[in-house]
Amino acid sequence: MELKKKLGMGIMTGIMGISLIGGGTFAYFSDSADASGTFAAGTLDLSVQPTKIIDISNIAPGDSMTRVFELHNDGTLDIKDVTLGTQYSVVDTKGDNTEDFGKYIEVEFLYNMDQYNEIIYKTTLDKLKGMSPKAVSEKIFNEALDGGILKVGDEHDLVVKFNFIDNEGDQNQFQGDKLKLSWTFNATQGKGRDL
Repeated sequence: MELKKKLGMGIMTGIMGISLIGGGTFAYFSDSADASGTFAAGTLDLSVQPTKIIDISNIAPGDSMTRVFELHNDGTLDIKDVTLGTQYSVVDTKGDNTEDFGKYIEVEFLYNMDQYNEIIYKTTLDKLKGMSPKAVSEKIFNEALDGGILKVGDEHDLVVKFNFIDNEGDQNQFQGDKLKLSWTFNATQGKGRDL
């Protein structure tokens, strides 16, 4: 019986070996194809010229100064919204200020026309500083830019008139003082597109 078992095992092992050898040499046709893709993100690149807002000395109540800023879209995507953040600090030379100098600097955002005489929005620096950048955008840039959009390669002038308000009272506290103004222009893209 044991011989039959050994013989049976030997035959089974031989059959398995032959089937493995035969299976390894089986041939068939095959083919493959590759596909690839690239996702390249666009860029938002807003620049403003000049970068110095204003640099003027010896102003007096009643003086006005007009400046033109060129906003450029140097990126590869349209800019949907431009917002403006305002910060300033006052250097109180004599230490005698009882009021904020920013309350007396009026800012007029003017429509981009030859005469620059149509006011889009008017406020004072202290109020502008307290506004959210989005609120400023809604009041200024949606009107000044074509619905707020600055297309790729386009530029747009932002005309600003600064007025030192003459309150017809004693403003001696501001003599020799400086107001250092900082504006931050931020650009955001619009909604996603179906490309």
